[in-house]
Amino acid sequence: MLVAFSVAPSMAADSTGSVSEAVAAAVTVVRESGLPHRTDSMFTTVEGEWDDCLAVVKRAVDAVAAFGPRVSLVLKADIREGFSGELTGKLDRLEAAIAAQG
Repeated sequence: MLVAFSVAPSMAADSTGSVSEAVAAAVTVVRESGLPHRTDSMFTTVEGEWDDCLAVVKRAVDAVAAFGPRVSLVLKADIREGFSGELTGKLDRLEAAIAAQG
């Protein structure tokens, strides 16, 4: 399964309006999880079993909650039994399809 999520405090962590420290705490949780993952400017995606992925999301939310009383979480999951390596596999198939068109 792939789980893409974005988590941040609902209020800015500092007077500049930045939430980067809180988000950094969440991404650190993901990196320490041992699950395959990728972070971009909008989402962090993790790959693994249902319970493992959601446990990481919960720990990331808990890490962000240390920065304020309210947390925003956006989550999207691709649940596909019997598949692994989809973190890169889906992109590989997309690139092959694009190359085939050109």
